[in-house]
Amino acid sequence: MNAVTAGTRAQVSPFTAFDRGSWRALAAGGELPLNSADVRAMASFGDRIDLDEVATVYLPLARLLHLHVTASRRLWAEQTRFLGARTEKVPFVIGVAGSVAVGKSTTSRLLQALLAAAPDTPRVDLVTTDGFLLPNAELESRGLLERKGFPESYDRRALLRFLADVKSGRPEVSAPLYSHQSYDVLPGQRQVVDRPDVLVLEGLNVLQAGGSADGRVPEVFLSDFFDFSVYVDATEADISRWYVERFLALRRTAFQDTSAYFHRFADLTDEEATTTALGIWRGVNEPNLRRNIAPSRSRAKLVLQKSADHSVRRVLLRKL
Repeated sequence: MNAVTAGTRAQVSPFTAFDRGSWRALAAGGELPLNSADVRAMASFGDRIDLDEVATVYLPLARLLHLHVTASRRLWAEQTRFLGARTEKVPFVIGVAGSVAVGKSTTSRLLQALLAAAPDTPRVDLVTTDGFLLPNAELESRGLLERKGFPESYDRRALLRFLADVKSGRPEVSAPLYSHQSYDVLPGQRQVVDRPDVLVLEGLNVLQAGGSADGRVPEVFLSDFFDFSVYVDATEADISRWYVERFLALRRTAFQDTSAYFHRFADLTDEEATTTALGIWRGVNEPNLRRNIAPSRSRAKLVLQKSADHSVRRVLLRKL
């Protein structure tokens, strides 16, 4: 029997696995529309990435996504013709999920830039779900400030309505904006999304399918509006280390600003800062990863599995 050794049945998986070499070969001969400065500008703080990594991992992914976008347009045209309907073309929506500090933002920005370089998808918007977090004052009044990033800390109804409006082809749909400096939603500031070719939606829990705080399971999930989804994955130990390293680096940079929410950590010693970062990780981010984020990994159409140095060691693609 194929793929069976020593009488043990091979593990059944809905994914096909690609190592770095076989994945890179899928975009062999393709031209990379970015330079080193572009890549540095798109990399999140602490996320180590270079042109070779972009060519190896993200260029083939962008090529695959472009195939999906093109096929989606053909299907829309054929279905419109079949139904005799007059419907507007709607954006192709890509969800990007994963833990804090795993590199979701870098992945999202790279996909936005690479897809926008294609001549038939010039308008690619990127929205993060951070703006849909409840304001700090509201979180504090509900006793949720220490659970920021958990599903219940978001205005999930507003987020669902936003994506439903985008996927319905409505013009000028807006999303609230968030500041990592003030660690809060920016009052009165919004990002307008006006029927782009592609929308990339990045967030911790965008693939989550669990119930609400009262135990009820929603009839519609955010991922119901996705055409494709990506989960950025790594071991807990690596993500924890990246989180601490980023915290220590921010203590020497962004936290020095007296207006920053985390300015109170700016004068900590290395030992104190490490202890503080690990406390935040173990108290907030690790439980959120285990309970809400990691369980959604199997719902993604593609998983990027990272090594300890942030490079992607393997790509898992859901079988059609």
